[in-house]
Amino acid sequence: MVQQEVPEPIREGCDDYWTWNKKHKANEVRLHGNRGETAHFHPNWSNGTAAVRGTRRLNYGRHYWEIKVSQRIFGTSMMFGVGTKKARLHVDAFVNLLGEDGESWGLSHKGLIWHNAKCMQYCNPFRENESTVIGILFDWNNGTLSYYKDGEDMGVAFEGLNRCQDSLYPIVCSTAAKTEMTLGKRRRSFFNLQDRCRATIISKLRQENEIDSLPLPNCIRTFVKEILH
Repeated sequence: MVQQEVPEPIREGCDDYWTWNKKHKANEVRLHGNRGETAHFHPNWSNGTAAVRGTRRLNYGRHYWEIKVSQRIFGTSMMFGVGTKKARLHVDAFVNLLGEDGESWGLSHKGLIWHNAKCMQYCNPFRENESTVIGILFDWNNGTLSYYKDGEDMGVAFEGLNRCQDSLYPIVCSTAAKTEMTLGKRRRSFFNLQDRCRATIISKLRQENEIDSLPLPNCIRTFVKEILH
């Protein structure tokens, strides 16, 4: 797979460590790997559409993340995007789940972008049965959501997301059996000086449990830990 270059707006930011949320997912999604970063959809067979939400709230600054999609690209809809906690994570039908209403925005593997039950062609359909890396750049300051595919900047897909009154989170979904999506590179911009200091501390750690042995007040330890989840 092509190693994608981090977009310019967040090269001066820091690595991020969020993962898929084990509590906010369809039953047909199994989480595997390091910290549950791989989402496996419909492990036996598929009889609907299943989704999983990320743990990172996106309503500040800029965020970039990559999703490594396994070569099993096929079916009605495999989608990548963002949504609120009101967005559905399961339906017993084969549908374009992200963008089915005003609670989510998504790109399908067929090259269509969806929001509010409306779609338009955004890019060429993905090649079936060929693995790919999707990069997503969410810019809260400008209210835009942009996509990258195997290193190619495909441009802004959605605008006006910063008018959303609810918290937004990364979401992926699939109708296809035995498909996998794995989180890759994750970056974000800093939102204050304290956040910059926290990122420096985390970059020096070898393991997360080392935080407990740092000579810091408990409130600061808690502050450092919270960004890792």
